[in-house]
Amino acid sequence: MLSQIKSSGLLGVNGVIVTVEIDISRGLPSYSLVGLPDTGIKESKDRVFSAVKNNGFKYPMERITINLAPADLKKEGPAFDLAIALGILSASDQLTWDHPENYLVIGELSLSGEIRSVNGVLPMVLAAKEAGISNVLVPFVNRHEAAVVQDVNVYPLTDFHEAVSFLKNELIIEPFTVDLTALLTTENSCHSIDFSDIRGQDLAKRGLEIAAAGAHNVLMSGPPGSGKTMLAKGFPSILPDLTLDEALEITKIHSISGLLKNHSIISKRPFRSPHHTISKVSLVGGGRIPKPGEVSLAHLGVLFLDELPEFQKSALEVLRQPIEDQEVTISRINASLTFPASFTLITSMNPCPCGYLTDPAHECICTPQQIKNYQGKISGPLMDRLDIFVEIPSTSYDELQTKPKGESETSLAIKRRVDAARERQNQRYQDLDIFYNAQLTPKLMETFCHLGPAEEILMEKVYTKMKLSARGYHRILKLARTIADLDGSETIEISHLSEAIQYRGMTRLS
Repeated sequence: MLSQIKSSGLLGVNGVIVTVEIDISRGLPSYSLVGLPDTGIKESKDRVFSAVKNNGFKYPMERITINLAPADLKKEGPAFDLAIALGILSASDQLTWDHPENYLVIGELSLSGEIRSVNGVLPMVLAAKEAGISNVLVPFVNRHEAAVVQDVNVYPLTDFHEAVSFLKNELIIEPFTVDLTALLTTENSCHSIDFSDIRGQDLAKRGLEIAAAGAHNVLMSGPPGSGKTMLAKGFPSILPDLTLDEALEITKIHSISGLLKNHSIISKRPFRSPHHTISKVSLVGGGRIPKPGEVSLAHLGVLFLDELPEFQKSALEVLRQPIEDQEVTISRINASLTFPASFTLITSMNPCPCGYLTDPAHECICTPQQIKNYQGKISGPLMDRLDIFVEIPSTSYDELQTKPKGESETSLAIKRRVDAARERQNQRYQDLDIFYNAQLTPKLMETFCHLGPAEEILMEKVYTKMKLSARGYHRILKLARTIADLDGSETIEISHLSEAIQYRGMTRLS
């Protein structure tokens, strides 16, 4: 007899509906699994056999053929265990339920029949919704992320016997729901570092405010202990709150990477800070079957690279394409997948190997050649893709003892200005496929970054004197556009352009 159970696999960050077809026919006992399964799926034979037997059901000693359709899609992971087990019971007339085509079944089975959690449940449930499947059976542990999807009945299950009893209408399980509004309105100001905790560094705070308002990339340079890392960690506290669509997009990536840890949805922008020993595969993603890297885990959030020159040069160079395209395409024999990677890059570095080149209180012991070699670890093309360069001086004793000046120095006050600037950009680009100034193309800049005669003269002088590339020229205009938005101005004026030039001035540190 033939049975068909709907389940789901993953293709990049998206779920794909997979039909588990099971045929049981007369013949010597055998188990054949086809449809490009990986080792984890092939091993389901023993898990399913034990789970069925240990829960009081009869495992058919006949010829069992299982096909995972579509057959040309590579499948991986144990998420098909529950669907295979239920399909075997259906094909052997031990289980009958109404409208099985309207159920999606996801879950790994233990030998005792316990239904264990799997990665990627959120994109799988989203795929079910798009396919018109209204009922989803998921592991109990994954119930929160599955219930984020609206208009789908999510039934959490703890073991195989409970799943069979539910489908036979012997057990009533209410659909699990979550309050999305409450999740997204969770206090977003609970950040470990507030800008009011950082004494001094007004120029750096202003640079980070501009970066947050227009999603610009930043390089901070200064001696050890000047506060670069603390400024970077405080940066998420001034970023705009996530929308529901953004939260779902981020949660999908973390779900397939197994990083949700029982959360329903990620309500804060991610902050990823990989160690400088990270490989380029871990940074941008990859593997035999491509998985997201740090640039994708930082999607719609912040990627912070501390001690930038200490990273492998090959790892830094692979960042160039994600910074420009805001996505990563990874090609393998099995698949060619594209992962989103729209992040704000915050970097920091010392000006020299000893760190004290720009510190008046300490003597630098590095030779000119050592300084040149150290700074040369960051290539020109990568530097050209950074928008804001900020020199971070050491904090004086008086600045450390100065108390914050009230609300004007808090992250919340800065965030309000950032939100206002982002709202102006949303209104300006509402009919376009961009959301903030950093995404402006050269063609769009002709419309939205128009300069007056005085500004044109200044820009021409700066272009020649600073020996800018075309990319550097465009990035100054984008910066000026963001500064004008923070100032509430629809036109780019001399003051806005001058400040933008100031933040682009430090293309090399010595």
